Amino acid sequence: MAETLVMKGVMKGHADMVTAIAAPIDNTDMIVTSSRDKSVLVWTLTKDTANSSMDPSTAIYGVPRRRLTGHSHFVQDVVLSSDGQFALSGSWDGELRLWDLNTGATTRRFVGHTKDVLSVAFSVDNRQIVSASRDRTIKLWNTLGECKYTIQDADGHSNWVSCVRFSPNILQPTIVSGSWDRTVKVWNLTNCKLRCTLAGHGGPNRYWLCAATQESVKIWDLESKSIVQDLKPTDAPQPTSSKKQKILYCSSLSWSSDGSTLFTGYSDGSIRVWEISRY
Repeated sequence: MAETLVMKGVMKGHADMVTAIAAPIDNTDMIVTSSRDKSVLVWTLTKDTANSSMDPSTAIYGVPRRRLTGHSHFVQDVVLSSDGQFALSGSWDGELRLWDLNTGATTRRFVGHTKDVLSVAFSVDNRQIVSASRDRTIKLWNTLGECKYTIQDADGHSNWVSCVRFSPNILQPTIVSGSWDRTVKVWNLTNCKLRCTLAGHGGPNRYWLCAATQESVKIWDLESKSIVQDLKPTDAPQPTSSKKQKILYCSSLSWSSDGSTLFTGYSDGSIRVWEISRY
């Protein structure tokens, strides 16, 4: 039985590019998204999907439940705590914010980076936070907003640090970072010292997902190294000769925890949702 991704609906609420999407690990009917409109949105997934005779671009897959505001510049990244009760955001205003999703209030501000915050993450137990910045540093925080360590020594990155994550392996606590210096570095969490620098890295067992810089999202088969799908929104504007026409492109991606749904954020502020269909 073959599988393919089919567009099922659209979620509209942001006024500018969607920069990040976070889905809960328990697969509940909600997601959070960040945007260049300086806000974080908490969504309820209604899953009103298109039927066979309906244009997917008219189906409303989810509705905004709450808008979280407070950042003074683009919100670049957002992640969820493992219990789904809190969100953590990083912004070009140089700050991180911890949000209580039940009230919509900022419970902590994390101040210390000297330039844009590009990536944030919770540890597996939600007790530690890590952030990466255009100031070329990685900072380790507690949930009280206190910076416990800054990685900026000779082993650190030589360019913007664009992504940082905690390893889920609790037996070997590590932080992994990616940078515009074209390296991936692995750090010991216990002392924040460099463990190794990676020359290459792999992807998921089945697919490698790549967001194109133009109008499509490409799904690659790792074994054959071939494109198995080229996802294009059904409501994408048709190319014209006008120089003023804005190009619609995918700016963020996130799978649901069960791997059945792909959320794609776009430059027009919308999230387009795709589900795996078997035929």
